[in-house]
Amino acid sequence: MPPELGKTFLILGCVFALIGLALMAAPHIPWLGRLPGDLHYRGKNIHVYFPIATCIILSILLTILLSIFRH
Repeated sequence: MPPELGKTFLILGCVFALIGLALMAAPHIPWLGRLPGDLHYRGKNIHVYFPIATCIILSILLTILLSIFRH
């Protein structure tokens, strides 16, 4: 087995662990998912939620973090 494969699995494991921690911490962050740009629609039989502002904020934060780790 090439050593690069082991390194890839190690990095993927760390990424999955970070995603798991983020999912566990998400309910404790009160502003997450309730920003002014998030769209909500409630009809009689349907509820649609699209977190546009939350996605933009998370994208910016992830871009900053990944650029820091890359350099």
